[in-house]
Amino acid sequence: MPHFGAVKRKDLIRFLKQLGFEGPYSGGRHQFMIKGDITLRIPNPHQSDIGKELLSRILRQARIDRGVWEKL
Repeated sequence: MPHFGAVKRKDLIRFLKQLGFEGPYSGGRHQFMIKGDITLRIPNPHQSDIGKELLSRILRQARIDRGVWEKL
């Protein structure tokens, strides 16, 4: 069960796949994932985890409730 906080990029992708997103696909400067009419840009891999603030923005764009995220 992921807590709402810093998360590794590979874990973010795994959790998004569990929620029905497909990808990641290559495109432009960032990879992206798709679910229906939602196209979600995935941050590029860096040396650090994806922070709480960025995770919050990603989940908002993906239309994922924080409660749903924490129940995974």
